[in-house]
Amino acid sequence: MGRQPKLLYLVSEDWYFVSHRLPLAVAAKAAGFDVCVATRVERHGETISKAGIRLIPITFARSGLHPLRELRSMSSLVALYRHEAPDLVHNVALKPVIYGTLAARRARVKGIVNAMMGLGWVFSSDSPKAKALRPLVRLALKSALSSANTRTIVQNADDVALLTSEGLTRPESIRLIRGSGVDPSKYSTTAPPAGAPLVVFPARLLVDKGVVEFLQAAAILKKEGIRARFALVGGADEANPASLGPDRVKALVCAAQAEPLGWREDMARVFAEAAIVCLPSYREGLPKALLEAAASARAIVATDVPGCREIVRPGKNGWLVPPRDARALAATLREAIAQPELCARYGAEGRRMVEREFTLDAVIRDTLAVYKELVAVHP
Repeated sequence: MGRQPKLLYLVSEDWYFVSHRLPLAVAAKAAGFDVCVATRVERHGETISKAGIRLIPITFARSGLHPLRELRSMSSLVALYRHEAPDLVHNVALKPVIYGTLAARRARVKGIVNAMMGLGWVFSSDSPKAKALRPLVRLALKSALSSANTRTIVQNADDVALLTSEGLTRPESIRLIRGSGVDPSKYSTTAPPAGAPLVVFPARLLVDKGVVEFLQAAAILKKEGIRARFALVGGADEANPASLGPDRVKALVCAAQAEPLGWREDMARVFAEAAIVCLPSYREGLPKALLEAAASARAIVATDVPGCREIVRPGKNGWLVPPRDARALAATLREAIAQPELCARYGAEGRRMVEREFTLDAVIRDTLAVYKELVAVHP
């Protein structure tokens, strides 16, 4: 029996690893890898350890550019990678990709997998700070994604086109794996409960997730006397530059008569209670929340942007609307609420789409294939 190659995941937050990568890590271990994850531990350390994945707690700020703090972060990652000596690293999201790749090179790691889960706030925001950072981030990405021993995983065809057209990576190094996948058997497809239909916004309360437009659209529909409930299912994320301040959230929620349900771990139950799922985001990789909504046979209203249009197909399983347009969103939600039978048909087709194209098993199979391109595995 050969030595088990070591695989190290670098993920900024433990909740994201558990939600989007834990089943993959467990499958990698079963496939013959010695697996560990370096992440900031806040609420899911026990879950990760119980799954048999060795946990390495780190302090890693997703945002902020204080020079001394960033230098310390970089130095600690280099020390970690040298100490662990992984054969393969899987860096997830923009900042871990840039920092983790530099650390992996300095530690002479054999293979680097960089997972771009969308291109984040720097590319979706029109703020002066985001615009100022964009050229620097492009340069950093070009450096991080260019090595022959690197594979870049993206979740939608738009990001493939962007990375290649701007020369940020070699086309032959890109692997398109659409989303983190879902297990359809874990989601109920029963009809929504009777009564006023529930429209769910399933995301963190970030400007670029479209939370402002969702609440503005809800307020429009409430003023019109539309019989529906509107709920926010997601918490604040103060570490994200696009975080919506609590006072603004409170004012918008009040005007919309919305229900702030906060962070929920039981999303299958949330979607079972919903009639429509709405995510008016500015840009995505491929949102797991919409995969879960489709697996739950729920009609979807989302924006016509990268990521959302991977899973929402107008006239089949939902509606696409222009981004940053609350009135267009309200008009489409009005149409969806008025047609429960159409929503049921859209939901059924969404479930079939997930079963055909977006299963967890398919994502695991394709990602393990990327790992095996870069290192030999001897189970």
